[in-house]
Amino acid sequence: MPQNSVHGSSTGRAVGGTENSWCRAVPGGTGVVTVALLLSKPPEASVLQSALHTLQNRHALLGSKLHYGTTTNTFSFITSPIPPLQVKSFNLSSTCQLLQSLVSSPNTHSVSPFHLILEHELNQNPWCNLKSPSYDDGTDVFFASIYTLPDAKWVVVLRLHTAVCDRTTAVSLLRELIGVVREKEGGGREEKMRNDGEVSLGIEDFIPSGKAKKALWVRGVDMLSYSVNSLQLTNLKFKDVKSPRSSEVVRLQLNQDDTESLLAVCSAKGIKLCGALVAAALIAGHSSKRPADHHKEKYAVVTLTDCRPILDPPLSTHHFGFYHSAILNTLSMKGGEKLWELARRSYMAFANSKNCNKHFSDMADLNFLMRKAIENPGLTSASSLRTSFLTVFEDPVIETNDEIYREIVGLEDYIGCASVHGIGPSIAIFDTIRGGMLDCACVYPSPLHSREQMEELLHNMKRLLVDAAAHNRVPNE
Repeated sequence: MPQNSVHGSSTGRAVGGTENSWCRAVPGGTGVVTVALLLSKPPEASVLQSALHTLQNRHALLGSKLHYGTTTNTFSFITSPIPPLQVKSFNLSSTCQLLQSLVSSPNTHSVSPFHLILEHELNQNPWCNLKSPSYDDGTDVFFASIYTLPDAKWVVVLRLHTAVCDRTTAVSLLRELIGVVREKEGGGREEKMRNDGEVSLGIEDFIPSGKAKKALWVRGVDMLSYSVNSLQLTNLKFKDVKSPRSSEVVRLQLNQDDTESLLAVCSAKGIKLCGALVAAALIAGHSSKRPADHHKEKYAVVTLTDCRPILDPPLSTHHFGFYHSAILNTLSMKGGEKLWELARRSYMAFANSKNCNKHFSDMADLNFLMRKAIENPGLTSASSLRTSFLTVFEDPVIETNDEIYREIVGLEDYIGCASVHGIGPSIAIFDTIRGGMLDCACVYPSPLHSREQMEELLHNMKRLLVDAAAHNRVPNE
């Protein structure tokens, strides 16, 4: 995959179609990927920085800069032989000052310091002024920070631009990073990983031949259908549509028994976890609106699927970049739906769309509509830029290395998610199964929605999931 000169003596490439959509979205507040780690062992800034430079050398995309061409109105990745990342360190005093300022914000009295730092980093956006002349040399796509908490705790935060980091990349990045830290601290053999050597191509260049093909008139009909349907969609009740927005996070967590029961019932019914999460969210959201007379309302659900295994050639999970695709479905609700019936209806709508290759054939259409909504917020309800009620992933992240991570770096907790307060859903669910327990980081735009509103929604979702799993428990064989 040859590189082309795009900026002086630097090398790189122009962004692809999906990457371009994220480059347009991130300045408005959607697509800042944040991975926050709570540690009980003090991280050495020099070791962390060396480890991150190793990863930048392995994956050229992480060491690139995002450049905006004012004459061409296009974005490019430009690379340099010297990794640019420098770890920022905050001592106890500076961290406490930051926390004090964050606690003074509304509705943060019950939020832990770790959670506050996650939300703070989620809303740090070095890409919001990328078109300014002062950014002529481009902006880094990767940042890292260390915060010192009281009680001998530390928070390490990795922050990346979504164009270079989907959820699979974030998970692989964390796993590789901890492995490299162990190597540099003398705790293990050096793991040999493929070195990208260059900025790999975007997802559009890997779509299997014919899978994205669509007749012009079909594309026109689909575009019209998406546009018209969007005007009929129901949203979660908005709290404040005028104030500046930021992304906040609430968590939905189940214990091991409830998680096992939920997954067992999903398996027995031939659906994936995403179907149950969508059903619980729709029932909880619809009931919170208290619609009268069982009036039918339509909700949009976006399901993100990792395309790496089905690309040509297939890509591994260590192939960094953005290789997810979205499938948009609308589901009607009139009230009184049963969770497992709705879960199956939701999942089958997604599965049928995927079987028809809509994750490839509709990719350009959804990217185009996303950019048009960014340019024309008035096309969305109350200019909220809400394009769906909910975003979920087809499959959860399954993490089985918690004990190893605790031993190596003292990992006590972590949350990985992305900001959504620009264009996007009312709630985005980033689900992980860790130690057999479901842990969902649910991101929402504030104050468009309030923390109390979202905590109530998740409380009802959890009750629905636990009750439905218990009443349909699969007997042990």
